[in-house]
Amino acid sequence: MSSASPEGAPRASQSGAPTSPHPAKDALRAAVHAARAADPGREAADAARLPRLLEVSRGHATVACYLSVPPEPDTTALVEALADAGVRVLLPVLKGHRTPAWGWYDGPGSLVPGWRGIPEPGGEALGPDALAACSLVWVSALRATPAGYRLGTGGGWYDRALLRARPDAVRATLVGEGELVDTLPRDPWDLPVDLVVTPADTIATGARGVPWPPEAEQPRQHAR
Repeated sequence: MSSASPEGAPRASQSGAPTSPHPAKDALRAAVHAARAADPGREAADAARLPRLLEVSRGHATVACYLSVPPEPDTTALVEALADAGVRVLLPVLKGHRTPAWGWYDGPGSLVPGWRGIPEPGGEALGPDALAACSLVWVSALRATPAGYRLGTGGGWYDRALLRARPDAVRATLVGEGELVDTLPRDPWDLPVDLVVTPADTIATGARGVPWPPEAEQPRQHAR
């Protein structure tokens, strides 16, 4: 079982994520993993969601993201498109690190298999403060609510990592259409995101008062 860190987030072992202290979350994680693996429409959903991901990312010169592995909603096309457009992309480095670490994406050839085979940059790892360079942070999720709370994989990695993000950095996550739900079980260290992107919608959560987009027209906010 994970224990709370001084910052209020759960700790993870160097070899991987700890067991979640929340059985209800564990049951939801298992259900989402099974549903994603059985979903024949994943590729179509990824294609429909990509323009929304690019729209959210527009105007950001330095973006933190992660490389998805099936059956997660795809981020590989997003990372490659951002890099092709000259955006600097920061990716998690999980293998061998007890605290959040990062590395710069330098093309597919720069990646190596990391923890549980997740691709990660093979160069020198950067410390947790590297996240402060990014004005947009894409955070992984299994489910999310219109209020901005997310169900992660159980290690608390992003809850720890986000403690080093810029206060004005936009936090966003992406989920499947059926993975946007009204409520989720929460722990004290769970941090909300500002945007939730599905294949059909971009939801501004209003969780931290971060405006998006900067133009007058705002994405619709769900009633809570």
